[in-house]
Amino acid sequence: MSKQLQEKPVQEQPAREASETFITIRLPEDARPIGLLPAEFEADYVAGAVAPFFLSGRYTGERPALPMIDFAFGKEKAIDPHMWGLLYDGWTPNGEEEGTSVFIQGYENRGAHNERKRIYMSATSPDLVKTRYRDKIVRFFDELLADVNAGKPLMKQFYAHYFDMYWDLHLGVRGDAIPAEVRQFGSSFNAVLGFGFPTTDVVHENYMRVRQTREPLKRWVDSRVQAIIDGKVPDADRTFVHYWVKNGGLGPNFRRKDIVFECFHNFLAFSQLGNTTYNIMARLEAAHGDQAIKRWLERTMANGPDEDDGCEFTPLDRFVMELFRTISPNAGSLSVLPRRRALMGAEFSTIITPHAATSMDPRHWTDPEAFDPDRYRTAPTTADNDEGRVHELGLAQGPFPQCPFAVKDGRNVELANSAFGAVYPVIEGVAAPLCDTAGYAPFGFGYRRCAGEHLVIAFVKEFLRASRKRGLSFTRLQLQSPERLPVGPGTVISDDIAFQRAART
Repeated sequence: MSKQLQEKPVQEQPAREASETFITIRLPEDARPIGLLPAEFEADYVAGAVAPFFLSGRYTGERPALPMIDFAFGKEKAIDPHMWGLLYDGWTPNGEEEGTSVFIQGYENRGAHNERKRIYMSATSPDLVKTRYRDKIVRFFDELLADVNAGKPLMKQFYAHYFDMYWDLHLGVRGDAIPAEVRQFGSSFNAVLGFGFPTTDVVHENYMRVRQTREPLKRWVDSRVQAIIDGKVPDADRTFVHYWVKNGGLGPNFRRKDIVFECFHNFLAFSQLGNTTYNIMARLEAAHGDQAIKRWLERTMANGPDEDDGCEFTPLDRFVMELFRTISPNAGSLSVLPRRRALMGAEFSTIITPHAATSMDPRHWTDPEAFDPDRYRTAPTTADNDEGRVHELGLAQGPFPQCPFAVKDGRNVELANSAFGAVYPVIEGVAAPLCDTAGYAPFGFGYRRCAGEHLVIAFVKEFLRASRKRGLSFTRLQLQSPERLPVGPGTVISDDIAFQRAART
């Protein structure tokens, strides 16, 4: 740590009544730790973030044999306990009053048949990605890969444009219309996720900045949600919020306060975009990249990347899916465990169902270490995994009844699910399935599957299209001290990769 705690009197905080929404730790002055934490760490920060961090544990669980996670591994309030202060005023969860996210909500609290997940996914189905959101993603890459950024560390430029795309997708707003404190919230939130340890100055500073800017952000988001409800936002049907309002009806399974909460909690869900982009550039890097991946990319892009070749997934879909399987930017699915005996801090313990290890499990693939997009030609999909498939595997029944949810926004779209719980859209009567095998794990398992998978796949496809269209190559810069940038939970990279444009002839 860069600063040492000064041995000086510590002013007592005024007493306050005990409350479920606050954590309070009080020690006599002679019992306080000396030299462990900087003096400027606020008492509520130490109590609400540092203490739970020290008391918590995280464990690695099994590699699933089937594409689902058992209900015994709960999703309700499944988040590292020292992170609650980023989301709630009182340092502990308060979803009933302040809103919550489907990503930290148990199946039993999402409405009948995982309704909240279906409402969320009504805004991220591939028909909307193609007709409503694609131009926003394309504009992002037009700005990122502009000539002016050639030769520069690219991830710095990535985040210079990222928040415009993020808020444009959620609320239909970009540029100067995004308040400074809203941008600050996003940058600080990402920094806390990446650097991770609440005992460090960088996390403390950004954590408290998130808390300072969260209320202005919530008020701003709420006003934008109201503008969409009132019909005052042009092209509102090009925003996530439009579909959440229409298909949730502001009802109990997607309340107004939940929409607001989801808009900023998605900084966590979307954080994998930066991590994935950096890792793809590293694998395509001219001198030290992965030769097999580069060969597959050349073959895929040269032979009709988006053509129907008799598979549920196009050649470019399969290539991107294999990138995700081998990169696995999200380490795993976080769960809380039922306790039979509570030890000190046991209520803070979580368990990870690993993504990378499961994707590389030889039980699922004959050659899991090889980069082979064609493995998805025969892989089971969510449309394949019905009750008949469950019986073939020796189970009496699927744990998730197949109950489609029809959207209410005017489209002919249903959100169906496999017998293992993974939700997927059926558009104009045609399924848009997902690969539904435990060996394809980067987006999670079953009812816990990432609700934005189609959008994230489309984002990477546009990155590859834009790079090829411009004739770009990626090069690792020889920098003495590259900037360290947070790009995802527990992930900080050296910003040392740039693009170069092929010489024009």
